[in-house]
Formats: sequence, structure tokens, C-alpha cells
Amino acid sequence: MLNTAVRAAQLAGKIIIRNFEQSALSVEEKQKNDLVTNVDRECEQAVRDFILSKYPDHKFLGEEGGIQQAAQTDSDSAGKERRPVKGKSAPKSNGEYVWIVDPIDGTTNFVKGIPHVAVSIALQINGRTELGVIYDPLRDELFKALRGQGCELNSRRMRVSENSSLDGTVLATAFPHRKRELVTTYTKIFMRVFNECADIRRAGTASLDLAYVAAGRLDGYFELGLKPWDIAAGELMVREAGGIVTDFAGDTDYFNSGNIICGGAKVVRQIVSLAKEDAKSL
Repeated sequence: MLNTAVRAAQLAGKIIIRNFEQSALSVEEKQKNDLVTNVDRECEQAVRDFILSKYPDHKFLGEEGGIQQAAQTDSDSAGKERRPVKGKSAPKSNGEYVWIVDPIDGTTNFVKGIPHVAVSIALQINGRTELGVIYDPLRDELFKALRGQGCELNSRRMRVSENSSLDGTVLATAFPHRKRELVTTYTKIFMRVFNECADIRRAGTASLDLAYVAAGRLDGYFELGLKPWDIAAGELMVREAGGIVTDFAGDTDYFNSGNIICGGAKVVRQIVSLAKEDAKSL
């Protein structure tokens, strides 16, 4: 299954490379400050079709198409083409295999010609993430993780940085541009954290922020209002690289809340301590 995820990510990566900095992009605004292009949809279809051709009984949760599954056939439909079945949200029951995919994480970067985008693919089994792949096609960097077996960047083992405090750390974050009602709370948290660390980066691709934490390039990361496809692959990588992942209250409800903090244990605990009071209003 990991090989399937890697091959699917590379298929989407080829589409991204072919279309990067092209003037013929079709760009739409799904909602305020949330873009989608024809290339996002093409990438998602390529990933979906490849994965479901290998595992037709699995479910597929994509950013652009929602939950989909190869239709089950019966005696009346034998020999007919299987078509995707769409739904609104990820399934909750046990016994299900769900692929969670962001076909182009960093769509705004892609539209603007900023070379910082990724394909993110995760597989959850019975509600637990078992594998994750994040592929940066423009740098040809492949991050991958298997539960209980660690994580790698281009076949090199990854490990989170180990800091005793926020002092001297470089963190990543992003403003809640889709949920601007959270800006006041976020700004308070940002200032508390910024006053304790060396610097903060804002690059616009959540999956790569998580992958960079796993690789030790960044010492920690925090963000509000993310979706499952932003988080699923990267949070597994951080944990497999020896880090911890929490929400802003220090709990593990980040898939539901979309609010996430990750990094080495001591860094995360300090960010949670600085954020916890304001996080009560989230």
C-alpha cells in the first residue's frame, strides 16, 4: 500500500511539474480566499483512479471531490463500469480503509508560481493513520512514513529536532485566512510564541511544514483551522520521527478541531502552555 501511495503521488507530481508556471490555468474560488484550479482536479482524479484501481473496495477522501468509493456491483450490474460514489464527510465506522488526499497542497503558491507545493496522501484503517506520503515534485523530495516503522526523506531516516525550550528555535505557522474570525485569538498566541523563539516561517503548505518538522528542518509548527487532508500524512510523520502532535489544549482532538501543534516534546509543551489560555475561546 505504501508503494501505491508513492506511485500515486508521483503521478500527481508529474502533472504539477507539467503545469507549473503555465498561463492557461483555470482558477476558481471555492469560498473566500480558498482557490482551486483545473490542475488540482486533474491531480486528484489521477490519484483517485490509480488507488481505486488497486483497491476498489476502499474509500477515498479528496479535498476537491469529498468521499468517494468504487461502486459495488451485484448480479444486475455485472460487467458494468464502476463509478465513484460521492459523500460529504469521512466515514466513522470500523473496518474501513480510507485514503485521505490533498492533490495540491499550496494551491495559492501554485497559482502564483511560488515553488513550494506538495501532494499529500494518507491511509487510515479503522480510523487510525497507518501510512503517509508527502511529495514535493518541484524539489523531488519524497517524505514517507509507516506506523511503527519510522519515516524517511528520500530513503534517509528522519528525526525531529530536540530542543530543551523555544529559545533559539525556528517554527512554522500560517494565519487563519479562511477563518478570519479567529485572527484576534491567533494573533495573541502568535505574539506569545514569537517572543520566546528565534523566528517563525509562513510558507503556505501545511503538509510540508509538518514534513519539515519531522525532518528536523523546523523545530515546531502550529496552525488553526486545518482539514484532514492537510494533516493526515504529516502528523504521522512527526510522530514516527519522535515528535508529538496535539491540539491547542494539549489534547489529541486536532483531526476534529483542525487546530494543531507539533514538534519535539519540550517545544510542544511550551507552545501549549503559551497558547492554552487563549485557546479556550476556539
